[in-house]
Amino acid sequence: MSMRVAVNMLWSVSGVGGSEEYLARQMLGLASIGADLDIEVFAPRGFTERRPDVARAVHVREVRTHNTSRVTRIAMEHSWLAFAARGFDLVHHGGGTVPRLGNPTTLVTLHDVQWTAYPEHVGPTKLRYLRSMVPSSLRRATRIAVPSHFVAQTLTAEFGIDPSRISVVRHGLQRAVGAAPTSGVELRSRLGLGSGPVLVYPANTHPHKNHALLLDLLARGSGAWADPVLRLVFAGSPGRAEDEVRAAISARGLGDRVVMVGRVSDADRDGLLALAEAMVFPSLYEGFGAPVIEAMRIGTPVVCADRGSLPEVAGDAALVVEPDVDAWADALDRVREKRDELVARGRARAVEFSAERSAEDLLGAYGAVLGGGEPR
Repeated sequence: MSMRVAVNMLWSVSGVGGSEEYLARQMLGLASIGADLDIEVFAPRGFTERRPDVARAVHVREVRTHNTSRVTRIAMEHSWLAFAARGFDLVHHGGGTVPRLGNPTTLVTLHDVQWTAYPEHVGPTKLRYLRSMVPSSLRRATRIAVPSHFVAQTLTAEFGIDPSRISVVRHGLQRAVGAAPTSGVELRSRLGLGSGPVLVYPANTHPHKNHALLLDLLARGSGAWADPVLRLVFAGSPGRAEDEVRAAISARGLGDRVVMVGRVSDADRDGLLALAEAMVFPSLYEGFGAPVIEAMRIGTPVVCADRGSLPEVAGDAALVVEPDVDAWADALDRVREKRDELVARGRARAVEFSAERSAEDLLGAYGAVLGGGEPR
């Protein structure tokens, strides 16, 4: 008999970002490997319309509300979901917390605990909630899934979690990533990128993403960063530091060299990466850092910070550099010198992070929840 798995994605609303993509790709991966599972995803109203790919792969049951507030989501988890998930073999809570009521056989996915390193980047109400609910959820969960060894080690160091209770479930890329990119010609014309070299930073404008480092490099104008036709594209939804990033662009006189395009389609994302001389990723904290692998899949050299999970994810397939202006000053010159090597290593590295391999990791975690190996 198939294992019955309820997947709690009630937290998954528009704009939630990488945590949704992480879980969605796992659901698609499980379908692609033909896992013997009976999966039902519990999601907010509108999820099926927004994620038809997931709805085609697994059964989705939507709550009647759009569920945009934390209070509403918590109430639904402790009532509607608690009742609906009673008969399942396990409940996979994908949003980092476990409700106090409901099926006690649980796997909780925690994408990161950035708030432990940078509490100042989180609003006071949300910070109080996280400090209360996350440790409690980790204690009560049957098992914990994380995207990297870095996050696993953080949970042990910060909360005393036994490493044997943690499964590392890598991010996985679907085969469609990079398959149908928007043409570079169209992107240059539509976004006003000119004919010169392009750098891309695909990240929301949250404080820890460290957009300021790249702006400082352009303003300082050393080496390849001084090229007047170089364009830097910031692609990502507005975050808590959106106003600060825009003000910094203006203050440094970089309005003609930095292009902010907001959140883009998958085709435009892939097209921008394919067009770019490099994908630059100076983030100070990542639980995984999926854009690193996306760029590698497409064949774009990566320069990233040596923080969080990024060294683990990038391996020897990227330039991994201390997030300091002096350390990054010659990064573009080094990319040009080692381009062929970085592209080849990146493509080989990306193979390790397929949706199928991610799904196999998750399948093993499900089996471990129930005290055995992978479900059959």
